[in-house]
Amino acid sequence: MTADPQRGDQLGALNIILDGAVLLRDSQIVETGKSADLRACFPDEDLLDAGDRVVMPGFVDAHTHLVWAGSRAAEFEMRLQGSSYMEIMAAGGGIQSTVNATRAASSEDLLAQTRLRALDIFRHGTTTAEAKSGYGLDLENEIKQLAVLLELNKKGGLEILPTFLGAHAIPAEYKDCPDDYVNLLCANMLPEVRRWWLEHAAEYPLPFVDVFCEKGAFNLDQSRRILESAQGLGFPLKIHADEFENLGGAALAAELKAVSADHLVTTSGRDLLILSQSDTVAVSLPLTPFGLAEKDYSPALDIIKAGGLFALASDLNPGTAWCGNMQLAIAVACRYIRLTPAQAVASATINAAAAVGRHQRLGSVHPGKQADLIILSVSDYRHLAYQFGVNLVDMVIKKGRLFKNSTPC
Repeated sequence: MTADPQRGDQLGALNIILDGAVLLRDSQIVETGKSADLRACFPDEDLLDAGDRVVMPGFVDAHTHLVWAGSRAAEFEMRLQGSSYMEIMAAGGGIQSTVNATRAASSEDLLAQTRLRALDIFRHGTTTAEAKSGYGLDLENEIKQLAVLLELNKKGGLEILPTFLGAHAIPAEYKDCPDDYVNLLCANMLPEVRRWWLEHAAEYPLPFVDVFCEKGAFNLDQSRRILESAQGLGFPLKIHADEFENLGGAALAAELKAVSADHLVTTSGRDLLILSQSDTVAVSLPLTPFGLAEKDYSPALDIIKAGGLFALASDLNPGTAWCGNMQLAIAVACRYIRLTPAQAVASATINAAAAVGRHQRLGSVHPGKQADLIILSVSDYRHLAYQFGVNLVDMVIKKGRLFKNSTPC
């Protein structure tokens, strides 16, 4: 695989080394090459024999809602009976239902529930995950979610890159005055999140700021205001765009140089072209339409044909895709958006690292990058797409530390 993100028809260049080896020291990759060559050059190094199995970069999941409390199983049953996601949301369910449960949860309960999900996705090969707040929708509870993510990140194992998603939905108390909530976000919540972050997590870069640009959530003008306010405070940007209706969020992301635009199911041809000519990564979330039993997926092949940067992510969340398994995301993407297995693997590793602004240190097996690897139980990477419903990850190496069948998350 190349060390840099892969555009257009270059997507899927895996550069496989048969009978290859990787030299790790501490948390870094030092060298790669043929096993015989590296063993001859470094005869005194400790050896882990992977046998005839795939060694590859750990998955980078560029879009998750990892931290929440409660469940929406009843809404799943409602959808099976014909209610749409947006209908459920308009009736007070959906995101607001999870907001109520998350607000009611203690920090300890929220950490315990989130830790189990983090453990599961790590065991399935995700070594780094972006993780959003967005189920608080007030300053206190949004910060509560960010604090849980920071605490979980310190425990080791899964590396978490937080995102502030205070603009996930209009909270119930602002239902009749949404612009007042937008004003609150811009004038109060964003500056306060920045201040809190610099006091409690100054060793980390500022979190991303995201907005759900969608009918029933935040319109294009509101999304612009929120993102421009965040940008003025130094936050890097992301956006939920065109999941159900094309409002122009993808083009806005390109204009504001957001690191990614995610969902992109209904994006117009014009906006796809604008996005594909930028450095903003188009992130497809195939488990979401799969979870909603919908027929439309991101037009991945159009993005690739236009020369865009394309990535895959899980969209792990309680409403539409309670699944953070990137192996399943790859299998679904190959079947429903017609990626090749090689394209899907690159989209879930090096390009996904670009979708969180970390491709210089994550996403490929190259000297100087962080030693984040997975060892599969099979000898052919194509089994990641070919098989499904099983965990093909046998071992995870995170920052040079080996985990087999258990993690400290």
